[in-house]
Amino acid sequence: MATILIGYLGSVRDAGFGPKRKSRWRPTVAACMQPDLPIDRLELLVTNCTPEQVAIVVADIAEVSPQTEIHTHDLTLTNAWDFEEVFAVMYDWTRRYSFDTEKHRYLYHMTTGSHVSQICGFLLAEARHLPAQLLQTSPGDRKSGDVVGSASIIDLDLSRYDQLAARFELERQADLDHLKSGIATRNRAFNELMARIERVALNSQAPVLLTGPTGAGKSALARRIHALKARRAHLAGRFVEVNCATLRGDTAMSTLFGHVKGVFTGAVTARPGLLCAADGGLLFLDEVGELGVDEQAMLLRAIEEGRFMPVGADTEVTSRFQLICGTNRDLQADVATGRFRADLLARIDLWTFQLPGLAQRREDIEPNLAYELDLFARTAGHRVSFNRESRRAFLDFATRADSAWAGNFRDLNAAITRMATLAEGGRITLAEVDDEIARLRAAWGSAGTPREQDDETVLASVLDAEALAALDRFDRVQLADVIRVCRASRSQSDAGRTLFAVSREKRRTANDADRIRKYLARYDLDWGSVAD
Repeated sequence: MATILIGYLGSVRDAGFGPKRKSRWRPTVAACMQPDLPIDRLELLVTNCTPEQVAIVVADIAEVSPQTEIHTHDLTLTNAWDFEEVFAVMYDWTRRYSFDTEKHRYLYHMTTGSHVSQICGFLLAEARHLPAQLLQTSPGDRKSGDVVGSASIIDLDLSRYDQLAARFELERQADLDHLKSGIATRNRAFNELMARIERVALNSQAPVLLTGPTGAGKSALARRIHALKARRAHLAGRFVEVNCATLRGDTAMSTLFGHVKGVFTGAVTARPGLLCAADGGLLFLDEVGELGVDEQAMLLRAIEEGRFMPVGADTEVTSRFQLICGTNRDLQADVATGRFRADLLARIDLWTFQLPGLAQRREDIEPNLAYELDLFARTAGHRVSFNRESRRAFLDFATRADSAWAGNFRDLNAAITRMATLAEGGRITLAEVDDEIARLRAAWGSAGTPREQDDETVLASVLDAEALAALDRFDRVQLADVIRVCRASRSQSDAGRTLFAVSREKRRTANDADRIRKYLARYDLDWGSVAD
């Protein structure tokens, strides 16, 4: 991992034109001479220094540390002691600079620059706008002619700086609000999930896998992650979304990886492909489990090496991008059947987040109403609202245990859109709500949904009368709920992720399928008998 040092060129301490300059300690030069801390690259921030001063220091560093690559950056300051101006200039520089913490270790030289710039550097590092450790250099014994001195990395216990940390908690909360589209969600497990995603998004460039049912918001979340990273200058490229379920046959390779002119009938021009379009940005592969095995092999190499071969090409092309994958499939099961490559899953499974369906977040339906109405207003050009009675009626229906919300947020969005469109005078009345409830019930199936069966009926479908009579009331309620979840899930692992959504986050490894298997075995049941 390369070490990159960021610091100011000291207009006084680093200065000097005559040969005597080399016999005294100069912090920037000395930082590159530390025997135990080789500097691979120096990002030298320059203010109030002449070109001659810059050239001399650069030449002196090249002489004592030839392996150090030096980049200079001119920062224009009218008043180097104006805190607001210095912070703004340094903040803008961090936003422009492309940090890659996966490949590089960053140090910020606290010894150089004015006191104001030192304070600003500390604040930016604490807020992770400047993802660097703090380096402090000190002069050696002058009498002995020590021009190297010493260097130490400051390990700050930031928990002691409560007031300072509170200033940036507001920014972190703004990031979380952005990931949740500004919706004041109430579901504790979902809020904890978003907080974890926010930390990963701002501190990692590794692939992310978003799982969950169709309509749970995977695509929208991927877009918001891109916007958050772009706002923090972690990404400079665009957001590219691909629905892998729409890629079929020979066109799949061409769409993803591009092709050269004339490689097949209809290829009248060269095509760069969507992976090239995502260079420097974020690529979202929705329904990644639908990719063919050939495309999976190409994708794996593109992720690991940043290189791939367009269809019909003789030379490779490069593209570096942040990857987010989405799926509603059980990819582990697909690996077992040979449908999905184990090595690709291992590569994209570093950060996996299971997004819950709307039925698992019923307390969040009410705060989402305002969001959906705002969305309709932006689209339709006029605002619509519920009256008090119709709002209460819709929420009573929406939060009932037997409201399936099979399409998740797509169902909710469609319901609000239909009611708002039909509302006269900008008010949704009971008539629109009643019509919509009837429509949703018909779409979900008016009878036979798992929640419409009482506990006794559910249990009687898998237990005989003797086993049923032996159950305590507490066990009856719990087992019936587990069976309902199993029957609504695609696989044993999917059921486990739903049932253990909170506790699994506290485990190092989460074998949800095994936990389900052991629970059912207590009642002499297994997945096959329960799911059927």
